[in-house]
Amino acid sequence: MNKEKYITDPRFKGIAPFAEKVWLSSPTMHGDEQKWVDEAIRTNWVSTVGENINEVERMTAEKVGCKYAVGLSSGTAALHLAMKLAGERLYGQPKVGHGTLEGKRVFCSDVTFSATVNPVAYEGGEAVFIDTEYDTWNMDPVALEKAFELYPEVKLIVLVHLYGTPGKIDEIKAIADKHGALIIEDAAESFGATYKGRQTGIFGDYGMISHNGNKIVTSSSSGMLLTNSKEDADKARKWSTQSREDASWYQHKEIGYNYRMSNITAGVLRGQLPYLDDHIAQKKEIYYRYKEGLKDLPVSMNPIPEDCESNYWLSCLLIDKNAMSNQVREEQEVHYVNEPGKSCPAEILEALMAFNAEGRPIWKPMHMQPIYRMNPFVIAEWSGRGKSNVYIIGDKCTDVGADIFERGLCLPSDNKMKTEEHDIIIDIIHRCFR
Repeated sequence: MNKEKYITDPRFKGIAPFAEKVWLSSPTMHGDEQKWVDEAIRTNWVSTVGENINEVERMTAEKVGCKYAVGLSSGTAALHLAMKLAGERLYGQPKVGHGTLEGKRVFCSDVTFSATVNPVAYEGGEAVFIDTEYDTWNMDPVALEKAFELYPEVKLIVLVHLYGTPGKIDEIKAIADKHGALIIEDAAESFGATYKGRQTGIFGDYGMISHNGNKIVTSSSSGMLLTNSKEDADKARKWSTQSREDASWYQHKEIGYNYRMSNITAGVLRGQLPYLDDHIAQKKEIYYRYKEGLKDLPVSMNPIPEDCESNYWLSCLLIDKNAMSNQVREEQEVHYVNEPGKSCPAEILEALMAFNAEGRPIWKPMHMQPIYRMNPFVIAEWSGRGKSNVYIIGDKCTDVGADIFERGLCLPSDNKMKTEEHDIIIDIIHRCFR
């Protein structure tokens, strides 16, 4: 990208690059994190056991409202073990070298990060991607119901709450119950968000959250498996420590993993968890400042339905169709044409980058990813009359997820962003439409 192009562009006259980068979403430390890390080092509990782990598991289970939270090395590890637990529950324990979902199909949210669906492949299954709906940007229940008509044998659904906003949980649960399917709830981005007054992560048969460096609270890298089953929690802990049996020597009856959370990273998380509600409040303020500051442009913010409270992890923008300038995305490059009165995600992201602010494209739908392009994809085409009533399989029309990817972008949402920095970012976006 040619930064000089934007700095010398008359539309951006008078704007100087930020002296310090404005991040999309960076860690916010408070000092308590150091206390608990130092405590782990002082007491020599620096491996995968210790009081920090015990305490963050307790605090998380209490916050979310489940009986057990299992601390793991990443959100991906939590998803993988949830997938194994669901697979064994549905299909029994596999032979060594085979996955619990060997040859089975799994219905998965389409607009998400690849970590959501990769564990399906880890366990030998095939992801079937379910299109998105506009109300929440999450899995479309209408497309899900159609998917069961096409693949009635499926018994597992992986539901994501995108960018911190809960999906249509009641509708999806009703469909799952009707067809005898289990739900894995990927709440990696939605820790602290609520649906009808209840925390996300506890509506499915298994849930998980992530503490990656850019999440609402962080440990640098870890995750939690959420469950109400002591048997499942114990099994996940065992698997996460190489499936060692209770013997004085190293005895193993099944494959295990090095997935347990470190007491050091748990110390960071222990210092973060008390500030979760503060972080959510700060992110919410950012969201509504964007909403107010951009209301005169042909754009809309990512939707927040009335029956839920998002954690506002990332503030996202969707450009109206008639205000989109011509944009073409190739496999690794993007090209666009500047048109007066119009803009596109590529132009806005480049402009932000030129002035030292970080944005990001919307997650590219999984069915568009090279590795998953041959997987089944179920779409319910939006009719424009307030409901989805035309079903199309494959990529014969523009689907909702692809449309949001084409017209949407994630805006700088760092909760340390100053008001004056936020005002400049809003100004930059306005100037992109000149």
